[in-house]
Amino acid sequence: MRSDLASALAEGTVLLDGGLATELETTGHDLSGSLWSGRLLLESPEAVTAAHARFFAAGARVATTASYQLSYDGLAAVGVDRRAADALLRRSVEVAATARASAADLERCWVAASVGPYGAALADGSEYRGDYGLTVAQLRAWHRPRLEVLATAGADVLAIETIPSLAEVEALLSEIAGTGMPCWLSLTCASPSTTRAGEPAAEAFAMARDVAEVIAVGVNCLPPSDAGPLVTEAAHVAGKPVVVYPNSGETWDAVARSWQGTGSQLVGETAGWVADGARLVGGCCRVTPAEIAALAAEL
Repeated sequence: MRSDLASALAEGTVLLDGGLATELETTGHDLSGSLWSGRLLLESPEAVTAAHARFFAAGARVATTASYQLSYDGLAAVGVDRRAADALLRRSVEVAATARASAADLERCWVAASVGPYGAALADGSEYRGDYGLTVAQLRAWHRPRLEVLATAGADVLAIETIPSLAEVEALLSEIAGTGMPCWLSLTCASPSTTRAGEPAAEAFAMARDVAEVIAVGVNCLPPSDAGPLVTEAAHVAGKPVVVYPNSGETWDAVARSWQGTGSQLVGETAGWVADGARLVGGCCRVTPAEIAALAAEL
């Protein structure tokens, strides 16, 4: 019988996967459209399963689904109706669960349904700014139907990830509180202390403190060099296990739709994060199965 992820975090560190979309690109798939990796759930779901399986084979114990970029608005724009959109969200969980079946330690591997930010659906890099101009009520209404589908799709946990602003944190936590569905909350930050919208990250961590459904809180999709202080702050303020999965250190250019700059290795960084309270550790964009294997060896 599979143990729950919260119990596993109480026992020690759990290794996440890496960058699913960039792994798919590396293996030759075109993700240039607005749906990003979600496009392959429509056209080639077996490719998504294979990518998840490569991360499990590398030592990851959590597969994060390809639902990050999926939204009803974005799917409608490419001709996918509401019923088909619901089916696609569920398919994202199904293909990850299929990959998990090949994992060596099946009963200690989990599927996390990715809940990306509103900005991801715009496909213009807005999640790296957080300047949507929407109220908390508007954000709650936008997120609610997708959360409801993913929460009942068979995932072990919701990965509420790459959240850039306090308003969106408040909206998502308000929707998840009281549902009983475990989740982690992960911000993307502009500095070692502020959200992408320029607000104190500590305020977001404090919001998560008393939400029972949040089993871990932290950061993702930021340079590895910025992660350490935020891990420390999250552990201190939220009093929960910390999740941390930086990107490669490169910068996403939303206009050119390409990664710029030079990447850095996560190996060598993780020991400090774990010492400071990190219990869910992995990588985000441009972090490959090879680097996850190196992290597995280090951990």
